[in-house]
Amino acid sequence: MAVKRALISVSNKEGIIPFAKQLAELGIDIISTGGTKRALEEAGVPVISISDVTGFPEILDGRVKTLHPAIHGGILAVRSDERHQAALEEHGIRPIDLVVVNLYPFQQTIAKPNVTLAEAIENIDIGGPTMVRAAAKNYADVAIVVDPADYPMVIEELKTTGSIQAKTRQQLAAKAFRHTAAYDAMIAEYLTGLTGEEYPETLTVTYTKKQSLRYGENPHQSAAFYAKPLGAAFSIAKAAQLHGKELSYNNINDANAAINLIREFQEPAAAAIKHMNPCGVGVGATLLEAFTKAYEADPVSIFGGIIAVNREVDKETAERMHDIFLEIVIAPSFSDEALAILTKKKNIRLLTLDFAAPDVKEKTLVSVNGGLLVQEADRYTLEDAEWKVVTKREPTEAEREQLRFAWKVVKHVKSNAIVLAKNGMTVGVGAGQMNRVGAANIAIEQAGEQAIGAVLASDAFFPMDDTVEAAAKAGITAIIQPGGSIRDADSIRKADEYGIAMVFTGVRHFKH
Repeated sequence: MAVKRALISVSNKEGIIPFAKQLAELGIDIISTGGTKRALEEAGVPVISISDVTGFPEILDGRVKTLHPAIHGGILAVRSDERHQAALEEHGIRPIDLVVVNLYPFQQTIAKPNVTLAEAIENIDIGGPTMVRAAAKNYADVAIVVDPADYPMVIEELKTTGSIQAKTRQQLAAKAFRHTAAYDAMIAEYLTGLTGEEYPETLTVTYTKKQSLRYGENPHQSAAFYAKPLGAAFSIAKAAQLHGKELSYNNINDANAAINLIREFQEPAAAAIKHMNPCGVGVGATLLEAFTKAYEADPVSIFGGIIAVNREVDKETAERMHDIFLEIVIAPSFSDEALAILTKKKNIRLLTLDFAAPDVKEKTLVSVNGGLLVQEADRYTLEDAEWKVVTKREPTEAEREQLRFAWKVVKHVKSNAIVLAKNGMTVGVGAGQMNRVGAANIAIEQAGEQAIGAVLASDAFFPMDDTVEAAAKAGITAIIQPGGSIRDADSIRKADEYGIAMVFTGVRHFKH
């Protein structure tokens, strides 16, 4: 495919001047418009004005300039179709062989603070996507370039072969349709958000590739990490990595679980995560105290774990962390002394994240075979719940404090979930079991003697009183659970029998 004429109209002008100069040196005529035309002319690149091709001026403040048969006929004409060629000749239209277009900066515009609807609307490109789609549709005869990263490849092919190869044109066309699809998805999401529609009849989402991953959950599974272009700032996708090798698929999943849990706490807190479940969580007057509690909660499982803390990592905490094999530490920041200590280990990953970033209302997306489950994220807190004491004995203030702590943690444990807590730390975690008493027995066994005087939190109601029976025999003094079972009365009666204080919240926190 010989390239004789190119149309260039780009919002992102990165690399466009050297690219256009090389096209001109290869004897290719360049058509351009607006700001791109001015930039090329100022750089000394010979340019043909779009108005000279269409015979019509730009109108409506530039809204209409390329929407013309002289442009789209030149792009869409099938070169092997004699009727198409006859039509071009009849109307004096010359073919356009290369289209270099990227779109108005809609994403950058709506990301600006206090952007107005009028500004957003004005940055919805019309002519650009039309040209991109036209060229991509006719990729058998036309090359479409939307990404500055592809300029060197295009120039190299033109120099070495005198054309742009069919396989390259197909790849460029596929990228072009991804480009316009992502652009339209972002506009659709923005405008849908303004209407307040929670679950529209079609769901259009777009994500940008952040990195290729070495493998997925297991070495035989391929994987990649994609980020939402304007997603929440409090996200692993937005974290800055200060040290260590790239994150893996499982690292990212665990890190996401860690930051979601740690954000439940205002006081100094530390959470250790293994396989998306907390193995140890602690709070304290200092970060060192909080981390020590998280470690002592389960010193075996924390090995190779992911740690999230909500305070700057200081020298003392870093020294404690350095004694343990940890995969990742996520924090708002690290002191210089802490960095010097932790970076002695080359494989530990250190990430910083803006813990002050506002919470953003986002949906959670879960893929199933042939479909997608979409729901609101579980942001329901204990402050939103109605605290109802259902037993004869009221929890003491100390028990109330531990119940609040345990409830914040159990929300982030895979169901069926039971958490035992004492003195501002988890002492037993039962996760992902097929029945609730099984989860309780795991947590109680892990806690051992620490279960005596501890509190218990359950993510869902007790279907029968066997969990209360197990808790009482272990020495647990207070329970928090949603309630709502048809056999609640049995559990309340059993709690009263053993003098256990029990609180209902009315809200469950299933996590699958």
